[in-house]
Amino acid sequence: MNDNILDQELGWEDEIENEGSPRRVLEPGEYPFTVLGFERARYAGSEKVAPCNQAILHLRVDAPDGESEMNVNLFLLKRFEWKLCQFFTSIGLRQHGEKLRMNWAAVTGKTGRCRITKRTYKDKNGADRETNDLDEFLDPLGAPSMQQAGGFTPGAF
Repeated sequence: MNDNILDQELGWEDEIENEGSPRRVLEPGEYPFTVLGFERARYAGSEKVAPCNQAILHLRVDAPDGESEMNVNLFLLKRFEWKLCQFFTSIGLRQHGEKLRMNWAAVTGKTGRCRITKRTYKDKNGADRETNDLDEFLDPLGAPSMQQAGGFTPGAF
């Protein structure tokens, strides 16, 4: 998505029509997705994650009963290189075991598969709410898995 358009100020009497996408919570499972766009951002840092460049992916997730849109944050830190590799492999721009110069200009319109989970949280009013998290980007159908390619699973030590 283009930040310049999203940050465009509206006049008091401008016409409006964009109602946004409906907020749906998907059941946990594997789903195909399409990259609608992405934003380059700077993450200020937290107790767990150092300040770094951040890609905010805008995805359309296709479920049997309709589609849902979600944003996924990818932190450009060596610590999260495995997640970046998962993403670029999932959309077919990288093969297991190969080095890749990340080409963010090529990601819009690409499709892939992902595993979605469901998480419960309390909103600012203390009410229980549910949301989806993208747990992992999956290999394209028919592609050799990381284990078949001789790779490893992060955290599997």
